[in-house]
Amino acid sequence: MSGNSIFESDAFSLKSLTASINEVEYAPRRLGEMGVFDAQGITTTQVVIEKDGDKLALVENKPRGGVGQVVAGTKRTGVPFMTAHLPTTATILADEVQNVRAFGSQDSAEQLQVVINNRLAMMARRIDVTHEFHRVGAVKGQVIDANGTVLYDLFQAFGMTQTVVPMDLGTAATELQGKCLDILEAMELGLGDLFFDGATVLCGKNFWRKFITHKAVKTAYERWENGSRLRADGREAFPFGGLMWERYRGTVGTTKFVADEEAYAFPMGSEELFLSRFAPGDYGATVNTLGLPFYSSSKLLDHDKGVELEAQSNPAHLNTRPKASIKLVSGATV
Repeated sequence: MSGNSIFESDAFSLKSLTASINEVEYAPRRLGEMGVFDAQGITTTQVVIEKDGDKLALVENKPRGGVGQVVAGTKRTGVPFMTAHLPTTATILADEVQNVRAFGSQDSAEQLQVVINNRLAMMARRIDVTHEFHRVGAVKGQVIDANGTVLYDLFQAFGMTQTVVPMDLGTAATELQGKCLDILEAMELGLGDLFFDGATVLCGKNFWRKFITHKAVKTAYERWENGSRLRADGREAFPFGGLMWERYRGTVGTTKFVADEEAYAFPMGSEELFLSRFAPGDYGATVNTLGLPFYSSSKLLDHDKGVELEAQSNPAHLNTRPKASIKLVSGATV
């Protein structure tokens, strides 16, 4: 390292920056907190989900000694998904480090690390909220890019159609217990032989208000612990009809992760239902290595004026059985 270039220190190496950004505490997001996505690194930039075409069927009665029903082999196909590439950049100028050092008592290298970590935290939060947006998209069955284009249409990829349950929340006489049973039965059909031990519903803003104020919900909780549920914080999650209902908060700019009049129900406890796979970064040092959730690297600016930082992630957030995720609408029709 040259005598005057603090930016050539090991703090700006690929290894050090990647370690730092993976230690940053990211802003919490609901699906990430719930841990429903199985997260692993992969060594390639492509994920292949195997689709098994086998379906159950009844066996027809035949005379003894007759020809039995032919059972053909399953038609397994691999459905490929390319991992997304989510890069961000930032620039740290020499003057920023100088100004920080003039204020404090630490040496320049220590202050530089503070500046690095603060900037990495900002970059990590932006990428992390994108992860959450993609996770919500996987639950909904369609992962959308920040520019509005479709990254993965899971229903189309697997040759399925989405199940939609109209909740008719504007009608006081609606039998919500029956609607909940419709949701759970549709979930069972979508999962096939996969086990699940509960279900969660993430609700948009208006859907949530209509649901918690519906006559059936209020009646159900009038006598439970002397109506304590009705006096509780209206933002708190609660069980009803065999599902856990909760308000989902997720908006970036004008983009709402869950539309106001919609909700999405999905099973809990099913193995390999929701997957998060992370490919290696596009750096020479990471080729064919096991992918990490975040990477970061640096590039020295001309004339030693500072450095350019890059932070990236290469995820694929997938729902292997999208038909098990049920879309709900607040109205009487789809």
